Amino acid sequence: MHPDHKDNIISLKRIEGQVRGIQKMVEQRKYCIDILTQMQSVKAALSRVERNILQRHIENCVTTAVKSGSKTDKSKKMDEIMKLLRKM
Repeated sequence: MHPDHKDNIISLKRIEGQVRGIQKMVEQRKYCIDILTQMQSVKAALSRVERNILQRHIENCVTTAVKSGSKTDKSKKMDEIMKLLRKM
């Protein structure tokens, strides 16, 4: 069973609002540094949500696979994590 990520919804909605704000800033031709500052804020917020979800995945999904004793499950979860880390 997959973990619940409901607590991240508030953060994601806030990020969504920030992105809309950045779009308005661009449309209104605001100062470039102000736009870039807001973009950095969005990237940092997304990174926090990403870390939260990854931590929950490791604590739940990966731990469950390891405890199951199934070499196939363990290998699959480790492969998933390694692919993800390579993308980061």
